Amino acid sequence: MASEPSKYKSAVRTSRLGTPPDHRGRFAPSPTGPLHFGSLVAAVGSYLRARSLGGQWLVRIEDIDPPREVAGAAADQLETLRRFGMIADEPVIYQSRSARLHQAALEQLLRTGQAFECGCSRRDLPESGIYPGTCRNGIPPGRQARSVRLKVDDQAVEFEDAIQGPCRQNPAHQSGDFVVRRADGLMAYQLAVVVDDAASGINEVVRGADLIDSTGRQILVYQALGERPPGYAHLPIIVDENGRKLSKSDADDPVQARRPASTLRLALRALKHEPPDGCRSLEATWKWAIENFDIRQVPRDEVAIGVHPQ
Repeated sequence: MASEPSKYKSAVRTSRLGTPPDHRGRFAPSPTGPLHFGSLVAAVGSYLRARSLGGQWLVRIEDIDPPREVAGAAADQLETLRRFGMIADEPVIYQSRSARLHQAALEQLLRTGQAFECGCSRRDLPESGIYPGTCRNGIPPGRQARSVRLKVDDQAVEFEDAIQGPCRQNPAHQSGDFVVRRADGLMAYQLAVVVDDAASGINEVVRGADLIDSTGRQILVYQALGERPPGYAHLPIIVDENGRKLSKSDADDPVQARRPASTLRLALRALKHEPPDGCRSLEATWKWAIENFDIRQVPRDEVAIGVHPQ
């Protein structure tokens, strides 16, 4: 069924000429704890991409999953960004305040027949985890509606990633019809992130490669809502010398163990943009990085970083 015209553009701030700025990027952490080094690298990558293109950089706190949130984490994350010199061009957005937009999007998907109510729980899924379409044509007798799922056809989704290159995914083979509203009533990440990025006019998403598998599903949500998907750039996953993904513990995390200028240099090293020795202050390091940032130099694969304090 054809998608309806988008309702989410009304929140986009426009330039004097009435058109969105050329580049609008964002950093969108979940308030589940302090920013760890992998998250900082994602923030640095998205910030540099926006600044090097003369675009705008936004920050959104993704606070729509209360069971996972840590009290005070959002404020701590914002303070960390401030200490590193990363200030958003517009007021910080809190995802929880977009509930009406999320609900409107959900209702649109249900109304147009692109989503359906589902009475299945996780234990009803096969071992593969791929939804078999049990409730696609109606909830079986004896079950009640729990979640809402987006209908997924068996077709490839292709996109050009600015770092990873050409990508091809088939969500039907990854997940099948996927959840856009959870059984506990909370909006699922795949829906909320699309609605919020569309409302903010984000036209390129720079984030960690651990989220690349979500991209095909998110593109399907954009299409179902009548929105144009943004561009994507998925940064490498950061691991330690032993190939282990960095944890949030203080012992592993340079964000906690080093000064900002030293940690920023380490983050730039991970992105293959380490500045010359003469750049020692935070200001000088940022100036060099913005002037020299080239997304084509960012590695595709995991990057091993020595994280011990210096």
